[in-house]
Amino acid sequence: MKKPLIIVIVLIVIGLIVWSFGGKEDASVPVQVGTLATSSTPIKVSETTKVSEKLSEYKNEELGLSVKYPSVWKAAPVDTGVNFIIPITKADTNTVTKLESRIVVTSGKCSFPPVTTVKERKTVKVGNLSFSMISMSNSVQGRDYFDRMYSLQQNTICYTFSFSSVASSPASKGLKGSEATQATNNNKAIIDTADQAFTDMVKSFTYVVGPQGQDETKVRPATTTKK
Repeated sequence: MKKPLIIVIVLIVIGLIVWSFGGKEDASVPVQVGTLATSSTPIKVSETTKVSEKLSEYKNEELGLSVKYPSVWKAAPVDTGVNFIIPITKADTNTVTKLESRIVVTSGKCSFPPVTTVKERKTVKVGNLSFSMISMSNSVQGRDYFDRMYSLQQNTICYTFSFSSVASSPASKGLKGSEATQATNNNKAIIDTADQAFTDMVKSFTYVVGPQGQDETKVRPATTTKK
């Protein structure tokens, strides 16, 4: 037998051995290939919608709430709820410097902050809901403060609604006589109007149940067997 032929035969034998032990995949062991469906569309959990000429609705499915508020208010959502900035009209002489409302959602039992100047305290029934309410007012260093708070307990979740106003004393702004009296009256009218709108917003509160998550047994990754 010639030497080149022997070399060829040896190479063929080596190739068959390699193919038998390493080049053939074991069909008895399945290869799992998973595919997970994803969506590029974000889930909207909060939104603001104008529902009438004067009212808008703020809805947050994650926090489970919906309220209607004056459209002139500016809603500013935050992680724990929403803040409302209330505009202050300067058409008439007044010394109001701040009007603000907030809704805060927390886990645990509702409790008002410790205060010593409670002006009013009562329970307010709205349908089958029961709100606790307190109001406070005081004057410090030429500024008049008024606050009203409502709280609502739903299982282990507490919804707290607050309204705050600050007005400088007319004298601190250099107003005297009839101008000071007019500013005081205008302050009261502006704050009372905003306070009433705040109370109406609280009374419009409804629970919102967001969409349920997908059943994992129905959306588990698809499994295929590679042979």
